[in-house]
Amino acid sequence: MTILLTGAAGFIGSHVAQALLASGESVIGIDNLNDYYDVSLKEARLARLTPHPNFRFHKINIADKDAMLELAKSGGDITGIIHLAAQAGVRYSLINPYAYVETNVMGQVVMMELARQLPNLKHFVYASSSSVYGGNTKMPLAIEDPVERPISLYAATKRADELMAWTYAHLYKLPCTGLRFFTVYGPWGRPDMAAYIFTKQILADQPIRVFNRGKMRRDFTFIDDIVAGVIAVLEHPPVAAEGAPPAQLYNLGNSRSETLMDFITTLESAIGKKARLDFQPMQAGDVPETFADVAASTRDFGFVPKTSINEGLRKFVAWYRDYHKECA
Repeated sequence: MTILLTGAAGFIGSHVAQALLASGESVIGIDNLNDYYDVSLKEARLARLTPHPNFRFHKINIADKDAMLELAKSGGDITGIIHLAAQAGVRYSLINPYAYVETNVMGQVVMMELARQLPNLKHFVYASSSSVYGGNTKMPLAIEDPVERPISLYAATKRADELMAWTYAHLYKLPCTGLRFFTVYGPWGRPDMAAYIFTKQILADQPIRVFNRGKMRRDFTFIDDIVAGVIAVLEHPPVAAEGAPPAQLYNLGNSRSETLMDFITTLESAIGKKARLDFQPMQAGDVPETFADVAASTRDFGFVPKTSINEGLRKFVAWYRDYHKECA
């Protein structure tokens, strides 16, 4: 099979590409290598993929409809799309809202227009986010829970992606599956995420900002478990049922909610150094807790997260030290 993968130089995307290539698939990688965070990290991820004979890379902005739709002309061998490219981050959406509409909304439309022009496509898998649950307080968060009140623009754009996918599945019988990721972390992770920020600052003996004064919980999910879930979903395209198009949504999370303070304590242990804490109020657009109900994911494609926060953070810190050549 040939898989078109967007966000190939991103955190999740580069790991998914590695797994696909290791299983014998061919991958067409798409990424615009934007400067939302350190481009050298994206280039380093990409450098691990480019030597592989079954990997082809195109530096393209997914919102560039002409460049993306040009791929459809030679994409007859593409059987699956894994669309992970997005403008990520809740807090940055307060600063640059236009980037979210361009990439997450326009980009989604372009990808689905491309998808319906591929004659052999069997499944369109795309990234959503746990952020769509907004301020829901019932835990764990389940696919059936209401998502009509997002509290950040980022969340609103990801919910828009879900609605557009449902529409394309209805109009064109395009099998679409959206994946609501829950706080993914691990080696090669994003520098704007807690594990990376905290590790960098603890090692530099700088204070770490702890929002909502530490009274937060997150369903931290290790990258290997996310990758296993994405690959399993790809192999199970939804089918139309009476009165419903071939569209599905699933949670991919660790199915365990950790307190932020426990996360910090575990990270301190992995690093071997205590953190200096700077307690801050809740940030606009943020939520106090996430906790994934993954019963449907387990039932439908055997998703079972396996990595504890202890093991996951040890692996992350080991990678961080190696990548940055930090001393213990």
